Amino acid sequence: MQVGRRGFIKLTSAGLATSAIGVLGFGSSGSALAAAIRPFKLTAAAETRNTCTYCSVSCGILIYSMGDRAKNARSNIIHIEGDPDHPVNRGTLCPKGSALLDVVHAPTRLKSPRYRAPGSGAFKEVSWDFALDRIARLMKEDRDRNFITRNAAGTQVNRWTSTGMLAASASSTETSYLTWKVARSLGMVVFDNQARV
Repeated sequence: MQVGRRGFIKLTSAGLATSAIGVLGFGSSGSALAAAIRPFKLTAAAETRNTCTYCSVSCGILIYSMGDRAKNARSNIIHIEGDPDHPVNRGTLCPKGSALLDVVHAPTRLKSPRYRAPGSGAFKEVSWDFALDRIARLMKEDRDRNFITRNAAGTQVNRWTSTGMLAASASSTETSYLTWKVARSLGMVVFDNQARV
């Protein structure tokens, strides 16, 4: 092997630098650094796409949860961030959307329906079946009592003006269309959207 004067100086300088690093105690720094790095917390998490619940902008979010998704196991949400593939927000979130994880884990967050009986001063926890059945029953009673088939001129109008509906603004076009059709098929005239509120 032929080594010129310049090559000899480069080789000697590299050897000197390597031995100096070892002498100064940096020889095992690579393995120590690798051992000190903790694993990425979202590596084993399940990712779920959703929509932010705060306003009518409908920003896309990614929800990361830990848990094996077994039938009787509860997953724990560990991280929420903006969805970079969502066309509305492109991964950004406002301060409220950025704090969604705190809302999910808030001890005051309601997790089931509550009902306050007439004359009672306290709410009690009820099942979803009870709540939905009560809403449906009260809607039917009100519609039967206040449905207007014909106006004063005798023209058929089929109106239900005593109850209204406030629809969600973060729903898809298809869901909005179906909501509109259901409200109109019941005869509801008062119908609005959260985006205008």
